[in-house]
Amino acid sequence: MLSEFFDVSINTLLGSPQQLICQCCGMPLDDSTISKELNGTFNEEYCKWCYTDGEYTYDNMDDLIDFCAEHMTNKDYSSEQVRAHMKDILPKLNYWKRYAAIGSEKKFDEFKMQLMAELNALHIEGMPKVEKLNALAGSFINLEYQLPNGKTVKFLDDRVTYLGNQLECEFGGNRCFGIVANMDFLLVCTYEVNGANPELVIYKKR
Repeated sequence: MLSEFFDVSINTLLGSPQQLICQCCGMPLDDSTISKELNGTFNEEYCKWCYTDGEYTYDNMDDLIDFCAEHMTNKDYSSEQVRAHMKDILPKLNYWKRYAAIGSEKKFDEFKMQLMAELNALHIEGMPKVEKLNALAGSFINLEYQLPNGKTVKFLDDRVTYLGNQLECEFGGNRCFGIVANMDFLLVCTYEVNGANPELVIYKKR
């Protein structure tokens, strides 16, 4: 792919027809600030600070606003002005529009608590208590599992953002638990370093 060969974004190859902005924080993007996937391809949706190594930095809008208020304040813009600006633009960006489907940021936090309760209620042997869920890109966690008939299958969509985490097995060893969830299902798997040799533990519709 030319974008990878020349290490420039597709937008740049096309003569920069669009003014790209990060769909998480609103920062204008160029090739020096656009995020990349683990395979080195550009992700023109986000800056490299909001999305890195397949994982989103923020899943709480207030955390992002606090960070911006601390680092963007200057002699021309007070902390209150920065906060007001971020509170106005963030809900309009694609990354944060997911709240609209759930209701609000408070509702989203309640949704995560519900997912964690459902995951812990599975009582999977060796899996620690789930106490945190992070926003994860489907392309980063979409492992391929082998079925009993020898065929392989993926359960996730590379283009979708999920909630999940990695947990160390309580029994030690070189395998970790991977948990993924959204409004439709719960998924628990185990795998070795870098997602090698994944095994599906449970896939449950909600």
